[in-house]
This record gives sequence, structure tokens and C-alpha cells, in this order.
Amino acid sequence: MSQAPLLSVRGLCKRYGSRRGLLGRGRPAVDAVVDVDLDISAGTTLALVGESGSGKSTTGLCVLRLIEPDAGSIVFEGRELATVSQATLRPLRPRMQAIFQDPWASLNPRLTVRELVGEALEVHGLASRAELSDRVAAALDAVGLPRDAMARRPAAFSGGQRQRIAIARALVLEPRLLVCDEPTSALDLSVQAQVLALLRRLQHERGLAYLFITHDLGVVRQLAQRVAVMDAGRIVENRETRELFGAPEHPATRRLLESLERTGERP
Repeated sequence: MSQAPLLSVRGLCKRYGSRRGLLGRGRPAVDAVVDVDLDISAGTTLALVGESGSGKSTTGLCVLRLIEPDAGSIVFEGRELATVSQATLRPLRPRMQAIFQDPWASLNPRLTVRELVGEALEVHGLASRAELSDRVAAALDAVGLPRDAMARRPAAFSGGQRQRIAIARALVLEPRLLVCDEPTSALDLSVQAQVLALLRRLQHERGLAYLFITHDLGVVRQLAQRVAVMDAGRIVENRETRELFGAPEHPATRRLLESLERTGERP
């Protein structure tokens, strides 16, 4: 019998309602996510790809309940999350963490690395004061940063190092699922390759599952076992990576591959 997915999403929907502008004119409602189905098994990566505005980031935020979906089911570790209260969801949040696109914007510049990485442990009551520094140091070790980084602030680090700090902040909670929203797109190519190698190693060592959101199929080819392509809020293809690259079926997929081909990255 096959094992149940770590995350199973069915019929996920999110609509942004109409709003009135300054002159009283209404803005039409936008269906950002429409009947999205996704499955991710432990230790695997599902890439969610699409052009800007396709709904992929909104999907990731809905999965995490950082914005509220309007409809659908989100089952994580066998528990339905879509309809539970925030109070019920709170103890489960350490198991589902996020890494965002911009390492400059996602880290509070006023805090030290020890405070940035250790804050979530304090919020969730997962470490005593005596344990905190050791847990933070172990997370920094895991992402390849020196322990003396704990005393410094984000301004002292490069973009790639800041993204490693963001990854350490997620890892310190020992999650099972990471929602990675364009985590390498703000980095230059050499640093991007280093961060992707780090994510692959962490997945192998810890059995992490990734929902990897991106517009770049070149990144997808390096990391994901499956690819779900979004277009206008809908999943239009969901296939194994090799199959999708070999024979794309939907125009949205072909557009993404043509873009990759223009950069000279497609094999």
C-alpha cells in the first residue's frame, strides 16, 4: 500500500473581492486560485511554476494559512487544516515553514542573527533560554554559516548569506514541509547554485518536503521530481519533471520553456 502524501490539497480557491476606487468605480473580483489540487510526499519536491500573476505565490500562502482560502481542503500529516481555528493551527505551524524571495526584506535589520533565528523557538516555547544558543548554533551549522554570525546583524552579510540565515530560521523549528517562494530569484547565478545545493543536501539529510514556487524552469530541473504549471489561477499540467521537459502539453508550459531556451539554459 502506498504511503499517504505529507500534504494533500484539494479544490483550493481564493478570490480577491471587488473594491471601489477613489471615484467610486468598482474593481472586478479576481479568481487568484481556482480548484487547485496538489500532493507532496515526504522527502520530495513539487515545483509550482507559472508566469507572474499566475497565482502560485497565493497558493503557497493559502497552504500555510498565511492568507485564508475561500474553499478547499488542506490535509497535512493527516490533519485537515483549512477549517481549523488559528489557535488549533498554532502548534502545527513549526511543522510547515516558509522561505521567501527577498533575503533583504525578510530579515529584520535591527535584530542579531541569534535573535532572528531563535525568535520562533521562543514564540512557540520550543527551547529554554539555556538551550536557545545551542539550537541556533546547530541551525547555522546546518546551513554552512559560522557560529560567530550569531552576534551580527543582517547588514553584515551578503545576499546569499542572508538567504542561508532565512533557511536556518525555518530549519530551527524542525519542519517537515518548506514552502519556498522564489528563494533564489534575487541571487546571482553562482550564489543561486550554492543555495540550491544546500536545499538538496538538507532534503536528503532531513527528509524535507518542498513546495518550490518559481517562474524559472532551469531551477526546477535541478531540484524537483514533479512540476505543476499554473496559468490564470489553475493547474494546467502536473507531471514528472522529465516528462514535462520532454513533451510539454499546455501553451503556458511551452511559453516557460521557450523563455528558458532563449537564455540558453535548456538542454
